Formats: sequence, C-alpha cells, structure tokens
Amino acid sequence: MPVYKDDNAKKNPWYFEINYSDGGKYKKKKRRGFKTKKEAEAAMTEMQNELNKGTYVEPSKMMYSSFMADWLKDKQTKVQRRTLETYSGLVNNHILPTLGQIELSKLTPRHIQDLYNDLFETSRLSDENIQKVHTIINDSLNKAVSWEMVAKNVASVLERPKARKKEMEVWEVDEAHEFLRIAEKDRYYVAFLLALTTGMRQGEILGLRWKDVNLDTGVLSITQTLSHDGKEMQVGAKTDSGNRTVAIDAETINALRKLAKRSKAERLEAGPGLFQDNGLVISTTVGTPLTPRNLMRTFYRLIEKAGVKKIRFHDLRHTHATMLLKANVNPKIVAERMGWSDIKMIDRYAHVLPNIQKDTAEAFGKVFFQNKEAK
Repeated sequence: MPVYKDDNAKKNPWYFEINYSDGGKYKKKKRRGFKTKKEAEAAMTEMQNELNKGTYVEPSKMMYSSFMADWLKDKQTKVQRRTLETYSGLVNNHILPTLGQIELSKLTPRHIQDLYNDLFETSRLSDENIQKVHTIINDSLNKAVSWEMVAKNVASVLERPKARKKEMEVWEVDEAHEFLRIAEKDRYYVAFLLALTTGMRQGEILGLRWKDVNLDTGVLSITQTLSHDGKEMQVGAKTDSGNRTVAIDAETINALRKLAKRSKAERLEAGPGLFQDNGLVISTTVGTPLTPRNLMRTFYRLIEKAGVKKIRFHDLRHTHATMLLKANVNPKIVAERMGWSDIKMIDRYAHVLPNIQKDTAEAFGKVFFQNKEAK
C-alpha cells in the first residue's frame, strides 16, 4: 500500500489509499493533503493499525465553528451565565476567527499552537485568558473524542500556556488615607472603604446586604455577589472558600452606621412606589444595585482628584493583603480573610515577604539572646 504524489496539486500533494476488509466486504480509504511523503506514510500506518485493532474512527467533516456552536449550547446547563459569556467571547472573538474554518478532523497541534503564539505576541488577550483559550479548546476536543467524531485530542500534546508574572500595584498607607479623605463625602465612599479595610472583591461589596452585616459584633458575611455586568445577583462567592465571615474595624463600623441612617432616610423619602428595597449596603438612590461600571467611573474620578497613583479597583484588595502581611499577620489568617482557596496565593506578595522575614529574624533574636545579654 504505497503512498502517491499528485503532481497537479500545488501544495500538500501526497496521499495514500488503503484497502481493507470490513465484515467480509472489501473497502477503500483514501486520505489527501500531506505535505511530504513521510507524513503520508506515517498517517497511513496509523490508520492501518487502528483498522486492525477496530479502534478506527471515521473523521468528521464538520467545521470546527459548527462543532463549537454545539459545544457552547451544551455548556448552558453546566456553567454559570457569567462563565458562559466568557467562553462565548473567547470562542467567537479569538478562537474561531483562526480555527473556525478548519474541519474538526483536520485540526493539528500546529494550528492550535500558532493561535497561542499569535495571541501571546499581539497581546490581544491577557495571559490568564490565553490559558482559558487552551482550556476551552482542550475540553471541546475531549468531547469530540468521546462522541467519536475524531480519534484523538490533538490539543492534549500541547503545554498549557504560562502566565507571566505581573508587577502588583498597591497603595502605600498615606496614599490610601489621602484617597479616603477625598472620597469621604462621595455617595459610594463605603464601597472603597470596605475594599481597603476588608479586602472584599468588587462583586462581594456590591452584593452585600444589611442583613449580612452585624454592626454590634463587627462581623459581616459574604453570601452573594453582583455579576460583572450588574444584571444578576449570584448566590455564594467566587469560590467555596469565598463564602466567609470578615471582621471589620471600628472606623469601618462607624462609617457603616452612618450609611445605614442615610439609606433609611432615602427609603422613607422615596416611598414604596419608587424605592426598590433590595436591602443592599451599596445601592443607587432608589435602592437598585450599583453597576460595576458606574462604581469604576467614580473610583477613577476620585483617584484623579486625590492625585494618588492610578490603580485598579481590584488592587484595593491587593493593598489590603499587603498591609496585613507587612503587619506580620499569620499568612493562614490572611488567606482565610481574603477568601483564598489555597494559601499559596500568598506567593503573589513575595515583594513584601523579605521585609517580613527580616522583622521575624529580629524578633527571634531579641527573645533568643535576651538572657545572654542579661548575663
């Protein structure tokens, strides 16, 4: 069963034919489109082995774009709406423009790796999202294998793209105080205060309800979050460990008491016909959830007014964690307060750990050598 070359083909001229017996009936398989004789021979040997073992799967001629439309539809019942929106955006905007018009069975590791390289070089996506692209492609091709549309998952031989470490942006204590001084009279001051004094995520703050806050004991519970688009309250936090209680300091309790009084006055002034009482700590003047986009507009406006370093809202959370670590708080307690599923997240804050190690060494030295000095 030799391979053949089509002299009329401008590219990928090599092909092969296999004659085989299927239940007493003789059939023929032909495959075209190989760049070299060696590639055609390798593919022919692989097909022959699969036919002999009875593991051969007839390659699907379905385009990858059509297959991914079905894959996304099936995901509707398996993932949260926010996750599905992320998948859809990555598939339609970044995966299919490159891979969509390739037949499912003709996808190769080279096709996929070229996509990763392009995304990496053009910086169209963050490293974390390139990793998500890999996860999506790998999962989709695993599904194609289980449905016997392809014989193997060609993405499984590729390494997961690595995320490059980015320098973390945080505020120093004086920058945080200056920002809060400027923000104190703003309607959404408490949202920024909570981010800095508790390390809560944006969605956790915007989903916080008064019934989840105990001002007498100084503890709040994180039980729901507002979606990124501000359209949906989602039960629970980002992770299981994110469902947690967080102790709050006296200054933050005082600010929350003032906000509670103002919220009650707004509710009475608006009346039941206009005010939508969702019980939210942070809300619009009529009680509806504050969209993350509007919170961000206010945040950046106040940063400019305060004249402090521009950081992301999420960096307020990083600022809180950094301050705790600098204060020598036990990393396990920091992880619990932040709602991290793994204490290894502390590794993100390696830039402050050397100072902590130095302080720890000095504290040890004072205890260990004090008796010696006394003598």
